[in-house]
Amino acid sequence: MYIRIIYSKESETISFAASELKYYLSKITNSIVFVNDNTTDYHSCITLDLFPDSKKHSDMDDEYSIEISQGNGHIYGSNARSVLLGIYKYLTLLGCRFLRPGKDYEYIPKLSSINEFNICCHEKAENKYRGVCIEGADSPENIFEFIDWLPKLGFNTFFLQFELPFAFLNLWYSHKNNPMLPAENFSLENAAEISASIDRELQKRSLEHHRVGHGWTCSVLNQNTLGWVATDTALSESQLPLTALVNGKRGFFGGIPINTNLCYSNPDVVESFAEKVVSYAEKHPEVDYLHVWLADAFNNHCECKNCQKSIPTDLYVRILNKIDTLLTAKELKTKIVFLIYEELLWAPQTEQLANPDRFVMMFAPISRTFMKSYHIPKNLPALPAYIRNKVTLPVNLEENLSFLNQWQKVFSGECFDYDYPLGRAHYGDMGYVHISKIIYKDIKCLKELHLNGYISCQELRTFLPNGLPNYIMGKCLFGTTQTFEELAEEYFIAAYGENWKIYFKYLSQISTLCDCDYFNGKGPRENKVVQQNMLKLKEILLEFKKSRQNYPISQLSDINRVFCKHLDYHNEYCILLADALYFLSGGEQENAQQAWKKFHDFICSHELEFQKALDVYRIIEVSTNYTGFPIIGG
Repeated sequence: MYIRIIYSKESETISFAASELKYYLSKITNSIVFVNDNTTDYHSCITLDLFPDSKKHSDMDDEYSIEISQGNGHIYGSNARSVLLGIYKYLTLLGCRFLRPGKDYEYIPKLSSINEFNICCHEKAENKYRGVCIEGADSPENIFEFIDWLPKLGFNTFFLQFELPFAFLNLWYSHKNNPMLPAENFSLENAAEISASIDRELQKRSLEHHRVGHGWTCSVLNQNTLGWVATDTALSESQLPLTALVNGKRGFFGGIPINTNLCYSNPDVVESFAEKVVSYAEKHPEVDYLHVWLADAFNNHCECKNCQKSIPTDLYVRILNKIDTLLTAKELKTKIVFLIYEELLWAPQTEQLANPDRFVMMFAPISRTFMKSYHIPKNLPALPAYIRNKVTLPVNLEENLSFLNQWQKVFSGECFDYDYPLGRAHYGDMGYVHISKIIYKDIKCLKELHLNGYISCQELRTFLPNGLPNYIMGKCLFGTTQTFEELAEEYFIAAYGENWKIYFKYLSQISTLCDCDYFNGKGPRENKVVQQNMLKLKEILLEFKKSRQNYPISQLSDINRVFCKHLDYHNEYCILLADALYFLSGGEQENAQQAWKKFHDFICSHELEFQKALDVYRIIEVSTNYTGFPIIGG
C-alpha cells in the first residue's frame, strides 16, 4: 500500500506531525510504503492542514477533524498544535496507547493493514489550560520525554518554573538524598543550554509555554534563583530595606532567598519588581504566559508600618498593575499569570486589576486534602479574617472553594486550577488508583467551578506502579465521555495484557488501605487506623508476591513485561514502606527509623534501574519534611 502524506513544510509543528504519523504507521503495519510525489501510479493520500474554513474555527481553541477511510482522507486542526493532537488521536483510534513518557512504554498494535479502518472524529478541547509544571529531580531525558508525551494525551501546556530550570536539573546531577550515587558537576551554563533545548522542543510541538513563577523577589535582590536553598550571602545596606520586616528583622526569611518576601509598600521595590518582569518579557517572546508570583512559604510578609496599612493581596495587585502599564507602553502582549495561594488566597479589599484582559488567575490550593474530590456545596463557609503572619492554610475543600469564590467576585477573567495530586500526596497512595479517581472527579468539576483548565504541579517521574494518574488527567482535560472505569480498563489492558483485572484489583486494594493526607503530614503521627491498614496492606502485598509465580514474565509481550517488572519492584517497595508506616503510625520511633532506613537504602540502590519511574530525591524529601521519617545521616 502506497501512502502520500500531504502537508505544509512551512509549519514546523505540522511537519513534525507528518513525521510522527509516518513513524507510528510504520510500526503498526509493514504493508505501507510512503511516497513523496505523484509519480506512483496508485497511492492513498492523507492531508495534514489547518481547517480550510479557518474563519469558522478559533485558533485559540484546540479542535481537530479526522476523516480517513481506507488510507485516504485528512486530519485538519484549528492550529498547528491541533493537527499534532489530531494525528495522536487517529493513532489512538487505531489502537495505540501512550502509557508513559518514552518509546519503551508505548503499546503499538500490529495490523496487517489500516484499510479496514474508517475513522471519522471531530473533537474540541473542553479546557483551554491543560498542562504540567515541572518539579522534583529531573535529567534532561526525563524532561524531553515528558514534553514529547504531553500532546499524545491531549495536553497543550508545559510550565518550566524559574528563569532557568537549574534547581530541578541540579537536584538530579547532585543526586541529592541518594548517598549511593556520586554527585556530578552541573552549572548555570549547563542549565541554560538545556533550557534552550527545552524551548525548541516546546516550539516544535507548539505547546503553550509557561515560565518563572517564584523568583522575582530574588531578582529584585540580585540573587540567583537556584531553588529552595539557603545562602550565606549577606545583603548590602541598600538591599536590606527592600526585604520584609518579620519579627522585627529584615533579611532572608529562614536564610532562603526564594522564601523571602519584600517590603511591597516600598516604591523602590514596586519599580524594580515591575522592571524585572517587563525586561524578561521583552527578552523572551517565546514565553506565552509569564507567571508573576511573590515569595514561597507563608506567614512571612512585611510588618512595617506602611505594609500593615494594606493586606498583601492589595500590595500584590498594585505591582501587577504597574507591570501591565509598562508592558502596554512597550506594546508587549505577554499574558501575566497571577497566583492565589497562601496569604494571596484572601481577595483584595481596595485594589483591582486595571486591565483584566492582560491577566489569568491561578487558583493554587496547596494545603487541600486529597482524600476527597471537589464538589459544590449548597452554602460555602465564611472565610476567616486575614491576620498578618498568623494565617492557617485551609485543608478542607469547601474552605478552599470559598477563597476562590471571593476572588471570582472581583476578577471575571480566565482562571485555572493549579493542583498538586502528583506533587506529594501520590506517595501516600501506593496503588495510584485512588489518586487517579480524585484527578478524574476534580477535572469533571472544573466547569462548575468556573475554571478554564488545570495545570498539575508535579514530579515528572511519577510512574510507580504506572502512569494511570497522568493518563487520566490528559484524557479528561481534553474531554472524554469515558467513565473512570473505562479509562482504567483501557490503560490496564494495554499495560498488563490478559491478566489486567488481577493487577487492577490488586492495586485498587492497595489504594483502599492508603492515606494520602497522612503521608502528606496532615493529622497526628500516631494513628491507629493507619497502623491497622498497613498491617492489612502487608498481607495483601505478601500474598501477591507469592502468587506472581503463576504469571511468569517470560510469557508476556514486550510492553507487558516492562510493566510487570515495575510491578514486582513496586511490590518490594510497598512492603518496606508499609513496614515503616506501620511503626511510625504506632509511635514506635526506633522501629520506624530502622524500617525507614531499609526502605531508603532499597530505593537508593535501585534508582538507576528505575530512574524514570520513581523520583528518589522527592519521596525522601516529602517523607522527612512531611510524613515524619528521620533524615538518614542527619
